[in-house]
Amino acid sequence: MTAAVSITVDDLRQSVGRKIASSEWLLVSQENINAFAEATGDRQWIHLDCERAKRESPYGETVAHGFLTLSLLSQLLGQAIQINGVRMAVNYGLNRVRFPSPVLSGSRIRAHFTPVSLKEVENGVEVIFSATVEAESANKPVCVAYWIIRYYA
Repeated sequence: MTAAVSITVDDLRQSVGRKIASSEWLLVSQENINAFAEATGDRQWIHLDCERAKRESPYGETVAHGFLTLSLLSQLLGQAIQINGVRMAVNYGLNRVRFPSPVLSGSRIRAHFTPVSLKEVENGVEVIFSATVEAESANKPVCVAYWIIRYYA
């Protein structure tokens, strides 16, 4: 396991427009998908019914929920980047979220992070990251999003 890139807010300022880190590969198992379905109540067969997915899904197997993939961004960012000198980070929202390709059950995913903007806010900074999640088995990204995070000193 590779250690997270350790940076400061000043480093982020200097890195706008450049990819700064990638996460480790993370397995998305059928157990993860089942647990997410239970937690959210989204029990659509394409996520849970392995036999039906083999027969009827264009993917030939179950796939992760798009929102499961999106929710893993926090874990993936934590693996990739450690921001020093901040006392708190707040998820401020997302822009332009897309799921261009499915995450097949049993796939491994990883994310790449690029700060695209940084602005001062009261007692901190607001960073917008371009987050691109890829799967080993996919030709296209499985999730792309602009993620807005506020870091407070």
